[in-house]
Amino acid sequence: MGTIRSGLFISLDGVVEAPNTWHFPYFNDEMGAAVGAMMAGNDALLLGRQTYDEFASFWPHADPADPYTAVMNGTRKYVVSTTLTDANWENSTVVSGDVAAEVARLKQDQQLGMSGSPTLVRWLLEQGLLDELHLLVHPIVLGKGKKLFADGEQVPLKLLSSATFSTGVLHLVYTRAAG
Repeated sequence: MGTIRSGLFISLDGVVEAPNTWHFPYFNDEMGAAVGAMMAGNDALLLGRQTYDEFASFWPHADPADPYTAVMNGTRKYVVSTTLTDANWENSTVVSGDVAAEVARLKQDQQLGMSGSPTLVRWLLEQGLLDELHLLVHPIVLGKGKKLFADGEQVPLKLLSSATFSTGVLHLVYTRAAG
């Protein structure tokens, strides 16, 4: 049985939007190792439409000397979307229709990793399909922006592990709690 693991950069006030504008002052070797560990062992990436569009506009043109470029371009990608009909980025497939059934099928024999895609992360949590939620909580309050959790269904979580980086970033790993 496979798993779905999601990793998100998040502010203290829950904002996940545009981490490229606030995240990098906190990035160091510790965080790089944590992000690398999250990516290791993934058979494929599971992405929402907006994250896919952002990644597909960047990675195919990224510096080939950057080791992440080959990984991001070469990895199989599944894009969950009700509007996208053709995914042109290398190794990309659109997932639509009965998304819950298709994601459950993909998860049966693959390790699926996620980066970004907060709307999809919320939905996967609600559906009981997300196995691990890795939150890299940055010591910054942004005051505005798209939040990971909006008003809606309560989802009980269980803390699996935690680590504190020298920059003050917390790496919290959760799974859905039973019950």
